[in-house]
Amino acid sequence: MSSRSPLESAQAAGLDERTGEIFRRIVELYLDSGDPVGSRNLSRILPMALSPASVRNVMSDLEELGLIYAPHISAGRLPTQRGLRFFVDAFMESGDLSSDERSLIERQVSGVERNKSVESLLTEASQLLSGLSRGAGLVITNKNDAVVKHIEFVRLEPTRALVVLVGENDQVENRIIDLPVGVTASQLTEAANFLNAHLAGHTLDELRGDLERLKTAISQELDVLSQALVERGVAIWSGAAEDQPARLIVRGRANLLDSLSDVEEIERLRLLFDDLEKKDGLIELLELAESGSGVRIFIGSENKLFSLSGSSLIVAPYRDSEERVIGAVGVIGPTRLNYARIVPMVDYTAQMVSRMIR
Repeated sequence: MSSRSPLESAQAAGLDERTGEIFRRIVELYLDSGDPVGSRNLSRILPMALSPASVRNVMSDLEELGLIYAPHISAGRLPTQRGLRFFVDAFMESGDLSSDERSLIERQVSGVERNKSVESLLTEASQLLSGLSRGAGLVITNKNDAVVKHIEFVRLEPTRALVVLVGENDQVENRIIDLPVGVTASQLTEAANFLNAHLAGHTLDELRGDLERLKTAISQELDVLSQALVERGVAIWSGAAEDQPARLIVRGRANLLDSLSDVEEIERLRLLFDDLEKKDGLIELLELAESGSGVRIFIGSENKLFSLSGSSLIVAPYRDSEERVIGAVGVIGPTRLNYARIVPMVDYTAQMVSRMIR
């Protein structure tokens, strides 16, 4: 995001002041209204005196540069995807959040009760971003790697159980697993006791790595079904199970659908969320967030996940107490997002989630 003046940004981009100012106004008007911008309207609001004919000449130059285009003959101009990227990189000045917006984010994210799960916190963050942005709020979390205090298996059905995990900060997480056929209540208790005896001071990811070393102890202390429970419980919590990919929490999909009228556009958006919910898509989103130091902006086809839907993504990582990226928060919306407003919103929400998780 630029901290330069419009003149400095235009010069750095190889545009003169007049051309840079006209380009900036076209993009800002488009982001505000979504409508093509005409030369007559532009000539009225420019800080320099230019006739509509002179403005059209400049717009023609910008079109040749691939920064704007005419959606219809005799229509005004809209920024291209390349133009939006150019604007974000060279001209956009990311605003700061108002004190009311900061208070709202702090209140909603930190207002999640301590005994609620991390997933409750993340769901709240996703809902919050959706409401503030009028896009879809998105949270990706790859795994829970907190130090564990206690684990318990609660049978729900003959072949299913709830795994309850209590972290060192008293946060509670729940997962449902399939039970080995024939497992008894005493075996559920036995598996939980074994795990609790070996969990103290360790994360589940560390314990999973120790399972091979513990094989002898497991076989001596537990029967076959209880062993299977131990391995399933550890795998599902450490993110190792093949059918337990990173989790995606999305709120506000209807906001995106409300802005679409074309059946093909709606179908492309549906396919986008189908792709996102696959393991590879989530991993890719986490990698996108992790590869930057702060907020990252992806516009349209700059990322293959969004090439069909024409959506934009603003995403920022959140981190644990050791500064490791453990997930990301963001907003998905049309390319006509208010980038300057949403970037600090996503950034601050990511900071708040990091603070709460720590």
